[in-house]
Amino acid sequence: MRAPSLHLGFLPLSLSLLLPLLLSLTLCVSPALGAVLAIDYGTDYMKASLMKPGIPFDVLLNKDSKRKIQSSVAWKGEERLFGSDAYNLATRFPKDSYNSLKYLLGVPANAEIVSYYKTFSEPPLVASSRFTVGIPKPGGRTWDIEELIAMQFAYVKSLAEDAAGERVNEVVVTVPPYYTQFERDAVADAVEIAGLRLLTLINDGTAVAVNYAMTRTFDVPERHIVFDVGASSTRATVVTFSTAKGKGKEVGGTSVVVNGVGWDRIVGGTEIDRRLRDVLIGEFAEKTGKDARKDAKAMARLWKEAGRVKAILSANSEAVAHVESLMDDVDFKTKVSRARLEAMCADMMPRWTQPILDALEMANLTMGDIKSVIMTGGAMRTPMVQAAIKATIGDDKIAMNVNADEAAVLGAALHGASLSRQFRTKDIRVQDIAPYDIQALYEAESGKVGSDGRPRVITTTIFPRGSKTDTRKTLTFKRKDDFKISFQYKDIPAPEFPVELLEASITGVKEAFANLTEMGGLDPVVKATILLSPSGFVSVPEAVVYADLKDGSLAGKLKGFFGSGETSTEDGDEAATSTTSGSASKSTQAAKETSTSIPLVVDVKFTSVAPMSVETKKEARQRLIAAEAAELVLAQREEQRNTLEGYLYRLRDLLEGDEDRPFVKCSTPEERRRIKEKMEETMGWFQHNQDEAETGGFIAQRSGLEAMERPILHRYKEIEEFPSTLNNSQMWNWHTRMFLTEEKANLAAHEANGTTGRYTREELADLEKTLKDHERWLNEWVEKQKSVKMYEDPVIETKEMKERAKVLEMALQKLVRKPKPKPKAAKKSSSSSSATPSGETTSSSSAGAESTAGHDEL
Repeated sequence: MRAPSLHLGFLPLSLSLLLPLLLSLTLCVSPALGAVLAIDYGTDYMKASLMKPGIPFDVLLNKDSKRKIQSSVAWKGEERLFGSDAYNLATRFPKDSYNSLKYLLGVPANAEIVSYYKTFSEPPLVASSRFTVGIPKPGGRTWDIEELIAMQFAYVKSLAEDAAGERVNEVVVTVPPYYTQFERDAVADAVEIAGLRLLTLINDGTAVAVNYAMTRTFDVPERHIVFDVGASSTRATVVTFSTAKGKGKEVGGTSVVVNGVGWDRIVGGTEIDRRLRDVLIGEFAEKTGKDARKDAKAMARLWKEAGRVKAILSANSEAVAHVESLMDDVDFKTKVSRARLEAMCADMMPRWTQPILDALEMANLTMGDIKSVIMTGGAMRTPMVQAAIKATIGDDKIAMNVNADEAAVLGAALHGASLSRQFRTKDIRVQDIAPYDIQALYEAESGKVGSDGRPRVITTTIFPRGSKTDTRKTLTFKRKDDFKISFQYKDIPAPEFPVELLEASITGVKEAFANLTEMGGLDPVVKATILLSPSGFVSVPEAVVYADLKDGSLAGKLKGFFGSGETSTEDGDEAATSTTSGSASKSTQAAKETSTSIPLVVDVKFTSVAPMSVETKKEARQRLIAAEAAELVLAQREEQRNTLEGYLYRLRDLLEGDEDRPFVKCSTPEERRRIKEKMEETMGWFQHNQDEAETGGFIAQRSGLEAMERPILHRYKEIEEFPSTLNNSQMWNWHTRMFLTEEKANLAAHEANGTTGRYTREELADLEKTLKDHERWLNEWVEKQKSVKMYEDPVIETKEMKERAKVLEMALQKLVRKPKPKPKAAKKSSSSSSATPSGETTSSSSAGAESTAGHDEL
């Protein structure tokens, strides 16, 4: 874009702006600067927050300055659209606009939720190569859901980088507490494809709890329920808050401990919209005899209208649905009452609050143990939802003390800042839980079979429902050969979801046993470490063959020389032992000193819904980068096209301006005539070539005109800057002359007293010559400039004036900064009348020193 100074109809202003650094009062920044992005990815909307030094801690705004962004991506030809632009495209191109993709993230292609999604969404769905869900782009390839959501994450990343002024790499993403490992893997894959590094996943109810705890302390432990009624589902999270006592009057860290969770995957705002749209479809069919289900555009428009009517009915008893030219040029208009909508949703009433009861049951608590129910989520504003909650828990425990839309993303950002090591925030320690029973399965030792004659399979629940995340457990096996451990959910987590998670093959056992036996190991066993990560992922990070050492072995003697102790392994026929990892006790430490281990190879494969492979993610990442690069080229072309068009119209206005406009005053009639001819020629080129021309063509056309305008602009700038530049030059003349007058007097006083002054006559003479040369040149050329007309080129350039004034300034500053001479000590004298205190100078030299002291501040 052209600079505002090219607009000669206005005088540019010179402003000194003070940009304060606005930080949260609770945030202290470490010396290492960085940024952490948090994304609360919802079914209808996503919110983002950026933690970065120098940027106020708040919700990130999109390019339209909105605080929330519709979770949509769409194609318009080869151009991708995001947010409201993508969502609004659905009414025109319903099969090219993809919304509510959160339903499909990481789910099997035949899952019940996929069929449910098809009841309100128009784009076709297909099975991906991993038997998850894909969406075919018309005329192109099939996109995995992870790729489409990665595009939305990348869009948010670009907004964050625009706000931060630097690259943003680290992100925290909220997920519902009921998400399975399949769905969590899909979120992590989308994050990676978007070019971000996942710090952690955090359950959305837990994120709200962090936000709630940020500004509060808890003298005694308090239990609350975070109740989130969103678009796609309803979730309840029971949380215990407590604050430890610090030293003296200081407040210690705050603990946020999740005790139980409950949910309903279907009951939410989308289900209300779906039922309301069915009413509108029926009304339209009754009034016109036409079936809107046969027209994808009509269905998309009715879906949008259902959402609008639902919002109106939240505050009014009636609303009018109106869609012009809904189908076959037929307008549709009908009235819907809140009573009718609530009657349609009567069966949902008990389901709104069942998650609260389920969460309490999981936590082994009752409503009597709960201080308040913290309401969040957009759909909680619906009157029928509020009525259901009040009927279950009463009015007294309902709390509206967090931002229903933004609490989750702000809490996630605070949690992410505490993990990034870039910030120091309030000490809030989070402990979440697993929503499902997770068990391990493995075959019994060789030769042991069940009643059916097959190898007996042992099943052990390693992480019961409600287990703490960020936990390691160790399984101990008495095995001498390679074997496998399978991990699965004990129960089906959702209709048509698999229970199988992954299978870990542990190899190298026989060789490790032989090596340990040779080293003097006693009764070697295999120990496999199982991790339930803070993000809710189950993995097998390591497995070893472990054994105590014989006291007589060389290794045992060396161990015993430095320390002694006993260790024991759990005995048992077929069952593996399970121990939760923690701080090592004295006996454990002693065991380490008299034992050794050999690492084994752990090869993990996914047995049902697998995450994307490294190669697949790399390919998806490259496709996204290529799409972004192509769009950048298009955006640059569009920017240059718009810049040229705007410049042509501005230039036309300048040429048609009256004689008092600076542009006219600073140009000759001949210059304006030639510019007008060139402008008309360029306008003709623009009209015929704007659709096909490349970026360089627009730049070349504008550059030709700018070259003709540049001399006029230069004259104007010179006229504008001349007064201040002349004033600056005259100021240095005045400062230099005042300095010379004072220092010549000081030098004369020193010479009269026989003392040494600060400056020599030669130094002052050189400065005076530089002053006179500058005054002579300035007076000569300023007089010449006075006769120059506004439409003529200046004879004296402000650039040269500044350079010459700088020469005088440097000559003056060289003397001002010259060190003061050190005073000489007075000679000792036996005469009391001539004695003076050691180190003092005469009054005249003191006066001279004082008179020059003030010049040090120039």
